[in-house]
Amino acid sequence: MITLSQVKQNPQVLEFIDQTEKTLSALSYTDHGLRHADIVAERGAKIAKDIGLDQRSQELAAIASFCHDMGNFISRSHHNYFASLLFYQIFNKDLDSKELGVLMQAIANHDKGQEDMSFANPISAIVVLADKSDVHRSRVTVKNIADIKTDIHDRVNYATTESQLKIDKIKKRITLTLKIDTNFVPIMEYFEIFTDRMVFCRKAAEYLGHSFGLVINNFRLL
Repeated sequence: MITLSQVKQNPQVLEFIDQTEKTLSALSYTDHGLRHADIVAERGAKIAKDIGLDQRSQELAAIASFCHDMGNFISRSHHNYFASLLFYQIFNKDLDSKELGVLMQAIANHDKGQEDMSFANPISAIVVLADKSDVHRSRVTVKNIADIKTDIHDRVNYATTESQLKIDKIKKRITLTLKIDTNFVPIMEYFEIFTDRMVFCRKAAEYLGHSFGLVINNFRLL
């Protein structure tokens, strides 16, 4: 039985995440490295705790969330499947078959298309919520403002100065709350690139027995 702490110290995992960060940076993608892995893992564990899952499930949510993007250095296309297979290669002797299957499925499921996005366990739904809600200025790897403005993903992330995922345990509602600098981008640009992500989040929240909401600049949009 492995823990998040052990996973975060595994040299292969760390190398694959580092290679992913370098590879996607060269392709001018937003951050998919250690910063993203840490935030998504922390968020995944918190979601699991806040919806009432047991401590081991919280640990599994954090582990899958931390490792979900580590296949990007092989290929951006199908990176979710590569990450799942890499996870098996590293940890198949450290986990029982049930936990291994849950983690592999959660990692593989986080980046499917709408037609294939479904959930077989709570961990897979949590990883989607934790991953897709990481929209923030700190994800932008490009330093030059002029260059940032040429890419819509960079623009939207750079304009997002606050990003929080909140869970109302009484109303059973999961809400992504953002603060976006509308002097940098119009809010419509957020929906141009992230509509699918919000659909995924809604489906994930519903699987967990919650509704999903989106609040931007104190306005509830979903």
